[in-house]
Amino acid sequence: MIDAGPSLVETLTFRAGFNTSLVVAGTTLLGLAAGVVGVFAMLRKRALMADALSHATLPGIAAAFLAASWLGAEGRSMPVLLAGAVFTGVLGVLAIQAILRYTRLHEDAAIGIVLSVFFGVGVVGLSYIQANRADGSAGIDAFIYGQAASMQPSDVRLMAGIAIFGVLATALLLKEFTLVAFNDAFARVTGWPVSLIDLLMMALVVLVTVAGIQAVGLILVVALLIIPSVAARFWTERIWLLVLLAGVFGAASGYLGAVISSMLPRKPAGAVIVLTAGGVFALSLIAAPARGVIAASFRRLGLRLRIASDHLLEAAFERGDHLLSRAAVDDLATVRGWSTPFRVLLLFRLRLAGFVAGSTKAGVSVSPAGLARGQRVSRNHALWEQYLISDADIAPSHVDWSVDQVEHVLSDELIARLEARLAERGISVPAPAGHSS
Repeated sequence: MIDAGPSLVETLTFRAGFNTSLVVAGTTLLGLAAGVVGVFAMLRKRALMADALSHATLPGIAAAFLAASWLGAEGRSMPVLLAGAVFTGVLGVLAIQAILRYTRLHEDAAIGIVLSVFFGVGVVGLSYIQANRADGSAGIDAFIYGQAASMQPSDVRLMAGIAIFGVLATALLLKEFTLVAFNDAFARVTGWPVSLIDLLMMALVVLVTVAGIQAVGLILVVALLIIPSVAARFWTERIWLLVLLAGVFGAASGYLGAVISSMLPRKPAGAVIVLTAGGVFALSLIAAPARGVIAASFRRLGLRLRIASDHLLEAAFERGDHLLSRAAVDDLATVRGWSTPFRVLLLFRLRLAGFVAGSTKAGVSVSPAGLARGQRVSRNHALWEQYLISDADIAPSHVDWSVDQVEHVLSDELIARLEARLAERGISVPAPAGHSS
């Protein structure tokens, strides 16, 4: 009888075996650290910098392996390889800063140069290792794409330490990181050590990047730094909640990605983890309550219905009749570009708001409240039109489009200020002629 392997429930509850549980725990901790630290890389617009940093670690890995082998040590020792990755990663960041400081190149060009050159050097180094030291180089190229299955308990302890350190450092420096991320000029003139704070930010990015190389690889680790924080940005405007959500999304991506990878034969954990993070991002993009696509679409539809309602009620008031004929509604729909489904929604909204008493083949029966709203919109139109002509010196033939956009959003306070401003110039805007009830 063939063993079917651990079930999904067993994998989710860390009962699928020691190695699988190690991978799930390690990637979850990595995702937590990457999500928290990645928030400030995103806010500081350092996503490409993190990408360059991750690619710049490859020559360090190759150099560390060669140096350890020449000295008679174990070339595949994880601390040795990660030390080399840190060295060249920092060297790559310094190279970008030097290019920006001493040349006229922009940041994107500097990042592209360093990323490609360092990565090219690393690939050449790996080719040399495989050609000349093939006996001890097994698995060294896995750092490009990651090899989560080879995690050891010491690797998980390392990721746990990095996750704890990253979360604590971010919590302690949250105010400073936030200030520099949103307004570094203000921070500089008020005496904050912006360069030091920036250095601490990048140090945390380096730390998480190097820790994630084994799990997801140096090519994909930047995705784990950026995607959870970008996904969290759709859900909140508060920085502390953004950091919290990014950590949760990063941990969930690592956890679910590792679980899914363990259930799928011969599927690399790193790629599956990044795809899971992409799924979290897609869900946030579509379903986030404030900034998601669905919510934004409903807001745009609501605004369009509100403006269309005002246009219909304004037309009813200016015609001086509570019954707006079907022909008049059809003409208005043609001019305004209202489709048949949109007209159905519009009339439904007007009925719910109490602005329309009913709709028949003869036309739309507008209620007194609807006529009052139409009168307000019509007067707002006249007020803003007169203001643009008299104060902004805009020709009467050029004001209609602007007035048509603004008449729906004038508050009582702004209307009073407009009336006072026009009164100072001896201009009075009476209520427009129309039906009164």
